[in-house]
Amino acid sequence: MPYRRDLTDEQWKTLDLLIPKPRRRRDGRGRPWKSRRSVLNGILWVLRTGAPWADLPDRYPSFQTCHRRF
Repeated sequence: MPYRRDLTDEQWKTLDLLIPKPRRRRDGRGRPWKSRRSVLNGILWVLRTGAPWADLPDRYPSFQTCHRRF
């Protein structure tokens, strides 16, 4: 269930075209990428609240992932 302030499907449909998809490594190594939408929701949460990255709620990917992608 999406949270009240997360991106709506309509908003995501618009932004999805603007955010590049991650490139896979040629050797196929590494962890699978987290959902671009959930990472963006985490980034927007930090920007909206002004909270430190480490206080990012558990419903979003790790704060390290969101910060790095920011």
